[in-house]
Amino acid sequence: MTVAQGIATTFARVKQSALGTPGSTGSALARRVTATFNLDRDKYSNNEIASHQQSTGDTAGIGKTSGKLNALLSAGTYQLEFAALLRKLFVATTPIASLSVTIAGSGPTYTIARSSGWWTDGVKVGDVIRLSVGTLNAANISKNLLITALTQTVATVVPLNGVALVAEGPITGCTVTVIGKKSWVPTSGHTSDYFSWEKWHADLSRSELFTDVKVAMAEIALPASGNATCNFDLPGLGRTLGASQVLTSPAAETASTVLASVQGKVLVGGTVTSITGAQVQIGGNIQPGEAEVGSNAISDHQVGRVMVSGSFTAKFSSATLQTIFDDQTATSLVLVVADSSSATAEFITFVMSNIKLFSDSADDGEKEIIRTYTFTAAINGAGGAALANHQTIISIQDSLAA
Repeated sequence: MTVAQGIATTFARVKQSALGTPGSTGSALARRVTATFNLDRDKYSNNEIASHQQSTGDTAGIGKTSGKLNALLSAGTYQLEFAALLRKLFVATTPIASLSVTIAGSGPTYTIARSSGWWTDGVKVGDVIRLSVGTLNAANISKNLLITALTQTVATVVPLNGVALVAEGPITGCTVTVIGKKSWVPTSGHTSDYFSWEKWHADLSRSELFTDVKVAMAEIALPASGNATCNFDLPGLGRTLGASQVLTSPAAETASTVLASVQGKVLVGGTVTSITGAQVQIGGNIQPGEAEVGSNAISDHQVGRVMVSGSFTAKFSSATLQTIFDDQTATSLVLVVADSSSATAEFITFVMSNIKLFSDSADDGEKEIIRTYTFTAAINGAGGAALANHQTIISIQDSLAA
């Protein structure tokens, strides 16, 4: 008897054109640590009394599906899931050409000055940029630079790989590129994406097709030592069983390197901060729609507000974070995780420009004292199209987003 093996099982997904229209072409295989998709059905107990003094059983009710994808974070791999959760496609920022720039500073932060236009050209705090062309010093070109602060004329940056820049300028004919693409929760024009996911058991020639799947939540974990992880909740509305593969020609899985937190940077309030771990939860408040008489299925999902929360841990070396907590001062949090220490490493950033800390707890023992800070994020009402921050609760930049 053949028994299905996880190693022989593949998961493929494709974005649907609309609710109720299962996808069939343009699918791609998904990378996973584990993935579970199941059909769940409500059960109604027959709470009646009869003379035989025995249960008369239960009744089957509404069916809906639940999915959970546990994965390692890598650039370019989960942009569809993040875009669906944030309700906006990833978009590129137009490269800024023919600039005259002056680089100053001695580290760990540097400034890149121009006459005007950082905000109006769409550059934001938390963006990772690269400089190119012109007659720039070799130490200043093709290097990931994280923007920690921004005015219309001055971008304050820190090199992600920690290698110093060289002061020079003004240098003419330069190009500044915001690497990859970005998505953020918009204030209007929200997308509503549905997916079809197929679990294909090649060793049994059995298919399970899960349709009208939404991305309900993402949990990102960045340990100080270890791989970055991302887990997605994927509720759906229906399952179809079959003996033939439905998504017959899925594209291969992405081949990008898994991201490691040791290659990243963390900014709290625009300052590089040493933390020992961070977790971020992005929730879309997706719930099953209302049941209807005469149907054993839900017709659609109910969509709520996008909410963001999380926590981070830090060595107790100053009262800075405690003061932010005590004063309930709004601050910002930028998490960048990369795949290597090279100048042009692939990366993903998570930018929350308006958070508040809601706990400050310390551990104890014969060790360095670690404090834990929980936070919630909110929309940054002071952000906007031609300002230093997006008007959003969170934005994500992916260096390999297509």
